[in-house]
Amino acid sequence: MRKKPIPAEVTAIHVADSQPSSLSARAYQTILRRILKGGVPIGGELSRRKLAVELGMSILPVAEALQRLQNEGIVETQPRVGTRVKIPTAADIRERYEIREALESQTARLFCRIATPENHAELLQMAEHVDALYAQCFDGIKNDADFLYLVQDTHARFHLRIAEVSGCTALRAMLEANQVLTFNWLYYVAASRPSLPPRFHADLAEALCTNDEDAADRAMRSHVRYGREHIIGEIPTEQLVAAAR
Repeated sequence: MRKKPIPAEVTAIHVADSQPSSLSARAYQTILRRILKGGVPIGGELSRRKLAVELGMSILPVAEALQRLQNEGIVETQPRVGTRVKIPTAADIRERYEIREALESQTARLFCRIATPENHAELLQMAEHVDALYAQCFDGIKNDADFLYLVQDTHARFHLRIAEVSGCTALRAMLEANQVLTFNWLYYVAASRPSLPPRFHADLAEALCTNDEDAADRAMRSHVRYGREHIIGEIPTEQLVAAAR
């Protein structure tokens, strides 16, 4: 039986939009993409004037983009410090993980309840693809910023697809509105990409493709929690960032 192709129209997060409708949207996506690629580390400074020159636009749309990123909790502006990628506390990271676990465990239950055999085949294929991409990172086959961005974007698509199939548009919207997958991405990159088990996403997909909602729930919670404490320990603290300057 032929595998069902992964739909190209599935978009992950705001940064995946291909044609921004305004200069500020273009600036937002460019800056966010740079942060998620690791081009600007946690604690790294973001100069409005420099960004405006680089992007070939006035300061106003750049300022609007940075304000949007600040509203989303990705950057912060402080007196005499300026704008920088926000340095999270351990509590901040745990709270983001708690939000993600609550949202995704419910999408797992709903997916298990209503997904069709076609949905199962699609999710299993996507999971294999995500695991294969991560394997290339861990084996050192590919390790450039553009490829790592592709890996994380594909990973976000996988999780949002589960939410889409669950049939609850509000849950999917909350995943995006709370930026939980974006923060997972940012923390993962900042923690130097801790390795994952070989079938990390395939095992999750198989659990979701059963008729056991409790098993699907447990699998998703375990999946979200995996490596959390390691990531918290690897994220630079305020003191480490200050010492590096």
